[in-house]
Parts: sequence; C-alpha cells; structure tokens
Amino acid sequence: MVNLIFFDTETTGNTKNDFLCQLAYKNECPSLTPQILENKIFCNLYKPSIKIPPEASAVHHITNKMVEGKSSFKESEDFLKIKQLFEDENNILVAHNAPFDLMILENEGIKIKNFICTLRLARHLDLEEKIPKYNLQYLRYFLDLDIEAVAHSADGDVLILEKLFERLKNKMEEKENLVALQPSGGRATTPEEIIKKMLEISSHPTLLKSFNFGKYNGQKIEEIAQKDKNYLEWLLAEKLKSDQIDEDWIYTLKHYLGKLNF
Repeated sequence: MVNLIFFDTETTGNTKNDFLCQLAYKNECPSLTPQILENKIFCNLYKPSIKIPPEASAVHHITNKMVEGKSSFKESEDFLKIKQLFEDENNILVAHNAPFDLMILENEGIKIKNFICTLRLARHLDLEEKIPKYNLQYLRYFLDLDIEAVAHSADGDVLILEKLFERLKNKMEEKENLVALQPSGGRATTPEEIIKKMLEISSHPTLLKSFNFGKYNGQKIEEIAQKDKNYLEWLLAEKLKSDQIDEDWIYTLKHYLGKLNF
C-alpha cells in the first residue's frame, strides 16, 4: 500500500540560502505518527537561523516575535521523527513546487527520496494551456476546489494541496484509461500505476511551452527562439546565476536553444 504524506513549508524566503520557520504535513497513515492530532494535521513553528524578513512575513504572516523562544527545526523534538518519516523509502512526499520544499528540507538535514510535485503534474496535464497560472492558490480557485483553508499558512496549504492532488490524480486516471479504451489500447490503468506515472513526471523538469511573464507574455517559447535567440540566452544566464530554484525554466531554455544549435 502506498503511503502519501502531504506537506508544506513556510520559510524565510525563496532562495537557496533560506530556512524553515513552519512545517505542516498530513499523513495518510496517521497510526504511523502518533504526534498528529485528531484533524490529522501536524503543524509547528520553528526559529530559523536567520531573521524572517518583512517580505516573507507579508506572505505567510509569521513574524520574528512569533518564533522567539522556539527552537530551530534541527534542534526541535520533532526533527528526528520527521526525518525518519520523510526519508522512509516506503513513503511518498507530495508538495506543490516540490523542488523548492525539498531544497529547504535539505538545508535542514532531510533528504527526501520519493516525491510527487503537483505543480509539474498540473502543467503536464494542461495540454492546451488553459490555465494562466499554476501557483497553489490560483489553482484552488481556478479549479473551484471545495475546501475551507487559510491561504499561505502551512497547515491550510496542506489541505488545499490534498484536494488538488485528488483532482490531478482523477484527471490522470481519466487520461490513461481513455488511451486504454482505444482499439490499440490495453487494460485499464491501476491506481498503483497512476502513482508511478506521477512519480515519473515529478522526477524531472517540465518542458514549458509559453511565456507567462515579460515582453513575450502569452507567446510560444519555440517561436521566440526563432526570432529573438538573444532574449532566451539572456534569460538563461539570469536563471543560472539566480539564487532561486528554477529547474523548469533552465531545462526549457536549454532545450530550445539546443534545438537552434543542432
């Protein structure tokens, strides 16, 4: 049986040099983690090794006063049991924009082996690019997810994440089973196979098709590569030297520039 753990982090920022100030998760097998309360959500605050800047507080509303007197995540009573749970090869961690959360946890001494990224899944399933944005809160309202949760709090985002995962999993099952129903198709896809497919999609960067920002907003990247190669080269250089994690854009820009040089 697959054990899914939905989790979210709130941090001091969105760069490689940032740290955890809140962690929340929901375990589908709560008997494995007795510290989870009746609502099956674990959530706790921690004092990061650097100050929480106002820009971060403006997003998640966690202040330095709120974590004053708290231990750091590594020094907390929670650390060892969470490390054991998250690093267990029998568990699959689910997060939105998972590479960022994995980077933050790695900064804290936890290296996750199996993960599903709902951001990459949403992009993968949106073949016609009908969704303008893919951040968690936008998807919550665009897809009309029926959930009551406080946005930009780790525990609230975990509840939204779980609903989004269910929607994406159902969409993937529909897609895979439609193929199976074709004359050349095979048997229906099992839930285990769907999870395996979700893991595979999440394990590598997504090839993006269109710009969603800047002077070429809404235009196809492949078309811009043909008429403004210098812009793609400049953007790639900016992404490579940035301290933010942006694997999908780096992969995409290298792909289209590589096609021009082939």
